[in-house]
Amino acid sequence: MNENKMSIRRKLNDFYGRDVYTSRLIIMLLVVLISMLILKPAKFFSFINFQTMVAQFPEFGLMSLGIMLCMITGGIDLSVVGVANLVSISSGIILKALVAADGSLPWYGILVSMICGIVIGLVAGVLNGILVAKFSIPPILATLGSYELFLGIGIILTKGKAISKLPMEYSSVIAGKLFGIIPVQLIIFVIMAGIISFLLSRTTYGTRIYMLGTNMKAAEFSGLDTTGLLIKTYALSGICSALGGLVMLANYNSARADYGAVYTLQCILIVVLGGVNPNGGKGRISGVVFSILVLQMLSSGLNMFPQISNFYKSLIWGCVLLIAMTLNYFSENRNRNN
Repeated sequence: MNENKMSIRRKLNDFYGRDVYTSRLIIMLLVVLISMLILKPAKFFSFINFQTMVAQFPEFGLMSLGIMLCMITGGIDLSVVGVANLVSISSGIILKALVAADGSLPWYGILVSMICGIVIGLVAGVLNGILVAKFSIPPILATLGSYELFLGIGIILTKGKAISKLPMEYSSVIAGKLFGIIPVQLIIFVIMAGIISFLLSRTTYGTRIYMLGTNMKAAEFSGLDTTGLLIKTYALSGICSALGGLVMLANYNSARADYGAVYTLQCILIVVLGGVNPNGGKGRISGVVFSILVLQMLSSGLNMFPQISNFYKSLIWGCVLLIAMTLNYFSENRNRNN
């Protein structure tokens, strides 16, 4: 009997030691699910609630993918929300400009606004990459400065107000449901996550950015084009943010310079919880996607309690982030000692 207990304990320890981040997320997921099963079973475990959750997380989930890529290189992108809002504002302005005299949107209107938004995100990402790679500005300062720049441009374009009364065709398509069941936002997220997963695991680009994040000096001496890699990575982050902004535009059917203000902290929390090392060189997209799902369930669960104000969410995310980083620190130290 004691041998069986020891065997089970050994297996649990081996699993926890092999993938501490996934096991931590599994524990968090079980805690959330058990809590909601006790407190709000009918409301939480409903088809409509799960359908709502998978329609909500893509906007910040896409931004998290961008931060993940930058963090693997040993950097960070704090401008994701600024890029997303600038893209949603610009695309909203383009949509309104394309509306015909009878109030309808031409068939190409959605495609044009999305392409323009992606191009804006790409340019913003390249700008961040140049600041980091060419001018050697620390990523945290470069992207914080560019965030303020994008925020300022958004305020100028909107004069501090929201862009509203957008053509409903855009929201109907992007915030719609395929076959009446699968949210289109989820499809956009899955496609982008699949592309990034392929780039990280199946291409030399993925190998190189892991090498870059592990040891930049060694990467430079091995002949890698570190400048080009960084610019490409921040450009990809800009595209992810742009897609997040396009999803936000569809979800709110309006655009404003300060939408999604809490997403920056939330995205960093998602990436760190997902097992991406803030110092670079380590991280898997599967962990980040799992982290997104866990935190979305936690957020959805908190929304079911009216007595818990939304203002407490930032406090909760901040506490969870500090706890996660502390646990990661001790886990890394334990791995080094072993």
